[in-house]
Amino acid sequence: MHRRNLLRAGVGLAAAGALGVGLRPAAEATAGDHRRYGSPTRWGMSMPGIVSSFRPSGREVALTFDACSGACDMAVLDVLARHRVPATLFLNGHWIDANRQMTRRLAADPLFDIGNHGTRHVPLSVTGRSAYGIAGTRSPGEARDEVVRNHEKIARITGRPPRWFRTGTAHYDDVGVQIVHDAGETPVGFTVNGDAGATARPATIEVALAAARPGSIVLDHMNHPGSGIDAALTEALPRMLAQGWRFVTLDEALGTGPLPVALPRW
Repeated sequence: MHRRNLLRAGVGLAAAGALGVGLRPAAEATAGDHRRYGSPTRWGMSMPGIVSSFRPSGREVALTFDACSGACDMAVLDVLARHRVPATLFLNGHWIDANRQMTRRLAADPLFDIGNHGTRHVPLSVTGRSAYGIAGTRSPGEARDEVVRNHEKIARITGRPPRWFRTGTAHYDDVGVQIVHDAGETPVGFTVNGDAGATARPATIEVALAAARPGSIVLDHMNHPGSGIDAALTEALPRMLAQGWRFVTLDEALGTGPLPVALPRW
């Protein structure tokens, strides 16, 4: 459900946890919202303001995993832990509700960053625009809620507000992108579509990982046990590490400095 892109965007980051706009009911799309944002002019997975790659200092790549809803793929987490490979995990509100204790454990693990994957896992729009048959948010108020309600949930459960946001389906309009920034987060896209929405076979996922270049952000999923993502990682990660690749979180890749890496005990 994704495509590759090589957008490089230098985006200023708001202070962690800062909310540039107050939380209002989704139905309350005020005249002030419309005056402030205007009408959207762009739509898709790549546009100014979305970070889809980073400037590497060497052979660095950032693995990211979306958790949209459903179960936790422990096999994926185990292979990351076994090889001490850090990653950024984008958690949706539905997934958090079903895996609340695991959310706390992941947030406490220095191997991982926790990102915001939206409250309802819908495209971020102000006109209800759809992607893959999923209707998007219909107003600035709904778009704000899609970002801020899950931001607050993650901060409340983990004690740390997220800095990174990836919308459900990875689709945004340009007003939605601005709303994410106003909420104190940075919209994230991807460079490499690693697993085609957890539908790709392990061999295909390995080919996608092999296509990564320094500075790539790779998108995979961690909510489909049995999908074969763990098998692909089991083959690909040791090979990439032996070739001199270094895996980084988005926090490290985009400017907050390295996080301590420790082998988690599940």
